[in-house]
Amino acid sequence: MTDQAVDQEEARLSEPPAQEGHFLGRTRELKELRADIERTGLDTLAGRKAPRARVLLIAGRPGSGRTALAEEFVAQVAQRYPDGVFRARLSDPDGTPVPVERTARELLTALGTRAPAGAAEDELTEALRTALAPRRVLLLLDDATGAEQVDALLPDAPDCLVVAVSRGPLTGISDVRPCTLGGLDTKSAVELLTRYTGSVRVTVDPRSAENLAEICAGQPAALTLAGGWLAARPQTAVSDLAKRLHSDPDDGPALARVLTLVHDGLPASTAHMLRLLSQAPAGPVDAHTASALAGCSLKAAHTVLRELAALGLLRPARSPLPEYDIPGCLHPLLRALAEAKERPAELQLARARLLERDVRLLQSCRASTETDSPQAREKLQALPPGLRFPSPRAAAEWLTARRPALLAAARLAVADGELDTLARRLMSQLVRAMVAHFGTQAAAPDLYGIHGLVLDVAERRGLPREKAAALLNLGDVDAQTGRTRDALARYRAALDAGREANDPYATGRAMESVGGAHQELGDHDRAADWFGRALSQRLARGERAEAARLYGRIATAHTYAGRYGEGLRNWRAALAGYRKEGDVAAHARALSELARVQEYAGRPEECLRTCQEAVEWARRADDTRLQAALQLRLADTLDRLGDPTAARLHRAAAERMLEEEAATGPAAEGRSVKVDADACEIRSASDED
Repeated sequence: MTDQAVDQEEARLSEPPAQEGHFLGRTRELKELRADIERTGLDTLAGRKAPRARVLLIAGRPGSGRTALAEEFVAQVAQRYPDGVFRARLSDPDGTPVPVERTARELLTALGTRAPAGAAEDELTEALRTALAPRRVLLLLDDATGAEQVDALLPDAPDCLVVAVSRGPLTGISDVRPCTLGGLDTKSAVELLTRYTGSVRVTVDPRSAENLAEICAGQPAALTLAGGWLAARPQTAVSDLAKRLHSDPDDGPALARVLTLVHDGLPASTAHMLRLLSQAPAGPVDAHTASALAGCSLKAAHTVLRELAALGLLRPARSPLPEYDIPGCLHPLLRALAEAKERPAELQLARARLLERDVRLLQSCRASTETDSPQAREKLQALPPGLRFPSPRAAAEWLTARRPALLAAARLAVADGELDTLARRLMSQLVRAMVAHFGTQAAAPDLYGIHGLVLDVAERRGLPREKAAALLNLGDVDAQTGRTRDALARYRAALDAGREANDPYATGRAMESVGGAHQELGDHDRAADWFGRALSQRLARGERAEAARLYGRIATAHTYAGRYGEGLRNWRAALAGYRKEGDVAAHARALSELARVQEYAGRPEECLRTCQEAVEWARRADDTRLQAALQLRLADTLDRLGDPTAARLHRAAAERMLEEEAATGPAAEGRSVKVDADACEIRSASDED
């Protein structure tokens, strides 16, 4: 695959002429829409207060300019809604309805309200209504496929306004004010053509321009394509195009006829790329997407995208990156052209190239955060220069801007119900990149969606191993977002799936995770029991390092339950395992935890000796923070034993160690250091997994 450069500082792509200037026509429709805001509703006539926001519907066929009219209307009335204008698209370019859950979450995010990760549709829509109740906002819901989508998102706030854009009526929503669109009036249609052709060609032959507008049925999308075709051929008269379209034997819709004419007049490579763009996931397309789909260089992709935009086949996207949108009215027509003119194997290969490009960029995006890791730096250096991000910030900005397209790519990767290697790699790298840049809490809603895709395919295809992995991942997200009981249920289901698949890794991990959930819920007896079951499996498989770690988890559960004798016994078993494995760092941490339990058990002399031994092991492991934490524990123990002088010496040593580490660390420059006991808290060895 051709390498694609990641250039965040590239200048914005130039807009086509049709996107410039003022909105054309629709004077009557705009006047009626403004009047409908103030018009008395049915509830008011009946003596009741309107319970919900007013809904204005702009209905029309794709290509009729319905979205442009909605945007113009919103711009004219936006000042009436001081709490803002919020937009949502309710269907993907291929016509697939967007789930209400996804739309509600996106609107909540735009409103600055964090919705519970993993929440169901009803919970999200209720949270959206609650967030909108005290506000005066305008919602623009574009490309609605049915009344159910719009109704679920309606605010229970009469001061809000909803502008819905749809192909047809929204039957089922009361008191909807419809505005049905036809074509542009002749004057506006000719003016739209003039923006592309210039005034001379229209002035010398106005009747041909009017005839062309009539052939295009006054549709803005068809007129835009016709104008772009003429702009690319300055020597061609308007009448020539009108004659060609008039003599076309195809009696299909005007937009399809004009698109076919424009497509057939493109160079072969440009037409090929245009058709393949229909295979891109939902969301804007950029030069990286185009070059991956067509298998061409990034420079060639930039050039072709500009040419297609100048012809009206693409339009600049609302994005901080140089990207384009494929007009929704053209997407199904382009997909039909691709299926008619491209071999199925070529389409499949194009999608595979795009997914592979996404995987490699996500790998680079994640690796950019691991600046302290020699292995990560080595991996970055092994990537082609064009796939590297200049900084972690640039990588995060790219991930944020491309998030909708990447999530759509994940959905597309499993759309056929398969989980091939490329789909697995994409899911894995997308999860890792999001967690690395945003953290689990912030990325949790998307993580639920990604793992949910895998779970859905695994259940439909009867794949118990994949089902167990997806349930474990979902349980981990539940656990890290505070939904511990939900996590427990998923871990138990993962255990059943792991046993069905005869997968020892999944069953062992599920048993340990069940124990961890019980411990988080405060049921330390069950936690110790489940950790013990996982331990038995590890011992049977001869996995000594994992067994030593589980001894530590069992010891922690017993310690929380106040059974210090059992805690000490299991920490000693963990120490023996780490010693056999030669794991110096883990041995030092286990000694520190053993000292902690001895302190809880009221054995300060033993705690003192164990701490001193742990300091020596931490020194061998070159773990400065652990050494400092142990020095503080030694100081506390010496205080209890009545030796404050020695305690002060150990505290001073701890402060000195942390100051030296901060002075030599990667973030030390220009920063002062304040040392306290919380700064060097010892993590339990059982938490290291």
